[in-house]
Amino acid sequence: MKKLTALWLSLLLAFGTLTGCAGQIGIIGGEDGPTAIITSDSASAVSVTEDGQYDSKDEVSAYLTEYGHLPSNYITKRQAQALGWQGGSLEPYAPGCSIGGDRFGNYEGTLPDGSYHECDLNTRGADKRGAERLVYADDGRIYYTADHYESFEEITE
Repeated sequence: MKKLTALWLSLLLAFGTLTGCAGQIGIIGGEDGPTAIITSDSASAVSVTEDGQYDSKDEVSAYLTEYGHLPSNYITKRQAQALGWQGGSLEPYAPGCSIGGDRFGNYEGTLPDGSYHECDLNTRGADKRGAERLVYADDGRIYYTADHYESFEEITE
């Protein structure tokens, strides 16, 4: 029975891969092998409102997709500098705000050609800006980097 269940789950996973659902299907394993298949649609799992303030990967990407601009808690580097910020944590100068909206040059050519902007992630209340960023294009493409532009993951559907 366990072998039959494992075979069935493997076939279902293969079907998901062939139909383009590979990023949304996972197998939960137990001591005796796979026990369940879970699906996740991160875009529908996150709910945002236009007047909300967000700085997580899922929330900000959902917000950009829904409204086409950053949440109101984002300010550009120029706006932050006008408040006295010279780098590092933004918290002493603009509590609850994050850096975002500035142009991303893509000088290394890592991303496809296009016009890009960037924003910090998970920095509200933090003592430093960290390495997490979203880079987003005018055409709706959104990329995530956890390592300050060393690598990117496209997170748009």
